[in-house]
Amino acid sequence: MFKKLIIAGVAFAPFLFSAQEVQVSKSEPKFAVIPYVGYAWRLAKMPSGISNETRNYLKGLKHGVDTGVSAYYLIKGNSGVGLKYSGYFASSNGKIAVQNMYGQNTVATVSTKDQIHFVGASYMFSNFKEDTKHKLFYDVALGVITYTTKTGNVLGKGSTLGAEFNFGYQYAVTNNIFIGPTVGLTGGTLNKMTYNGTTVNFADNEKEGLTRLSLSAAATFSF
Repeated sequence: MFKKLIIAGVAFAPFLFSAQEVQVSKSEPKFAVIPYVGYAWRLAKMPSGISNETRNYLKGLKHGVDTGVSAYYLIKGNSGVGLKYSGYFASSNGKIAVQNMYGQNTVATVSTKDQIHFVGASYMFSNFKEDTKHKLFYDVALGVITYTTKTGNVLGKGSTLGAEFNFGYQYAVTNNIFIGPTVGLTGGTLNKMTYNGTTVNFADNEKEGLTRLSLSAAATFSF
């Protein structure tokens, strides 16, 4: 599903922007830097058969701060190529059921901090060069997505191929500064992770889904 959205966006974007019949500015920018910050929600399903305490604890890790930055070289026309970074940060405190050294079930209080980072090459299509106050952009990036989770003394790490898609509307405050909302989708799935140096391979129904939906405020600086 995620790959289909990217392919559809790539095919549709040129028609979206070509529909705007506006005059192109004589002094065209060559570069664009787009930082953003907002909130994101992880889309992976919750495991079944867990207690309410564990469910509430996991819910705290399914939403968090989303931030990032992209830098583009604006090539001929409305296209741009560059690099993109995004990061997701969440934490949660709660109680989960565990087994003690005697094999008995007990409740333990835990605190977890999660981070998801994406770095990749990105392609952007925009009307940044056109003489209009209303700016639109679309980008798609492919790269590496990494996940770290720390609970007490246990540190888990994993990385895999990832992708990111963003669409934004911005208003031109000046000729070179635009601001507005951006919707993004970042995806990737881990087949294995290392915990304190020990590698654990996941079964098909245990894979760690990293896909998240984000809503952010973005600013573009073109020059």
